Amino acid sequence: MTKNKVVVIGGGAAGMMTAATAARRGLDVYLVEKNKRLGKKMLITGKGRCNITNNVDIEGMINNIPVNGKFLYSAFNAFSNWDMVSLLEKLGVPTKVERGGRIFPKSDRAADVVDALSKFVIKSGAKIVRDEVIDVVSRDNTIYYVLLKEGGKVYCDSVVVATGGLSYPKTGCTGDGYRFARSNGHTIVPTKPALVPLEVYEDWVKEVQGLSLKNVGVKIIDEGQNIIYEDFGEMLFTHFGVSGPVILSASSFIGDLKTNKYTLIIDLKPALSMEQLDKRVQRDFNKYSRKIFSNSLNDLLPKKLIPVVVELSGISPQKLVNQITKQERQNLVVLLKNMMLDIKGFRPIDEAIITSGGVSVQEIDPRTMESKIVKGLYFAGEVIDINGYTGGFNLQIAFSTGYLAGMSC
Repeated sequence: MTKNKVVVIGGGAAGMMTAATAARRGLDVYLVEKNKRLGKKMLITGKGRCNITNNVDIEGMINNIPVNGKFLYSAFNAFSNWDMVSLLEKLGVPTKVERGGRIFPKSDRAADVVDALSKFVIKSGAKIVRDEVIDVVSRDNTIYYVLLKEGGKVYCDSVVVATGGLSYPKTGCTGDGYRFARSNGHTIVPTKPALVPLEVYEDWVKEVQGLSLKNVGVKIIDEGQNIIYEDFGEMLFTHFGVSGPVILSASSFIGDLKTNKYTLIIDLKPALSMEQLDKRVQRDFNKYSRKIFSNSLNDLLPKKLIPVVVELSGISPQKLVNQITKQERQNLVVLLKNMMLDIKGFRPIDEAIITSGGVSVQEIDPRTMESKIVKGLYFAGEVIDINGYTGGFNLQIAFSTGYLAGMSC
């Protein structure tokens, strides 16, 4: 076959950005994607709305990427979140900023973002190849060819691996990129789910499954009572445990559950101090003094949560409110500020938003995304050992590293 210039493996956010950027430089670019359409994983991000990026500055970006964030300074300076917003505006996708600086398309349609980027790839001159990469081959520490399942050998000067991680395998993220990297001498940092729901031991969560709580405080503590994560926001109870934005972010801080124990502490009323909440409960108890305890919390808690709180409080649900002791009331206040769940484990990696681990950043040049081991081999996006919190940070990682790889290859 004739020698081609650049092969980009993977048609997700990172791959599309790489292919379009490289093609606009006049290079002969082949974007290889095994799915029928590009950006399949992007279609389900942000609950189908696509949380494109976040409106913080570069330091804010780095601070929201707990795993190897500093590696991204060059990438974010080369192509920032505002560069991404500007690009989408030019492509006909206006954006809006929501709570927490999250940036979405005004249409609330992930498909609009994917379609715009797909057209951008084609108009830039990149060729889309519907095929599967079997192997990436180098000789004398230099890229030699890519072996396709249907198309055979494609000789090239550069290969950009933008295959994603292991999360959402139905979208095509099956870990192929790790195999390509490893076969070319790269170290793979062990992978695990990141931004993933958590399973807990307590059965009472099943009674409140589907209940979403906004504006709650959460903490994760280890066996030594050290706080390893603390945040404020939205969470969701499920049949297996907990999910939602603050829980997904918390999951990135939890280590090996085989050797460590972690507890989730939920503050149902973070805006109130213990003393303020006690006064609030006293007012409610005065208001409902002749009712039974189980009917006295409607002003304070979601209806679905009341039976659980009543049971955990140890106060008889049939006890008249005016008979509840000061100690019982204060114990209730402590419970409302410290509802505890023991973490059992992570949900499977195919339910994770992203994968933690991947190609070691020690073996990638942060200024170009090129391998330090094999000339002409580049990496972009989730395949690299980088991950951020929820809020658009992981997609921006994909766009910025993809852009830098596309400018460098």
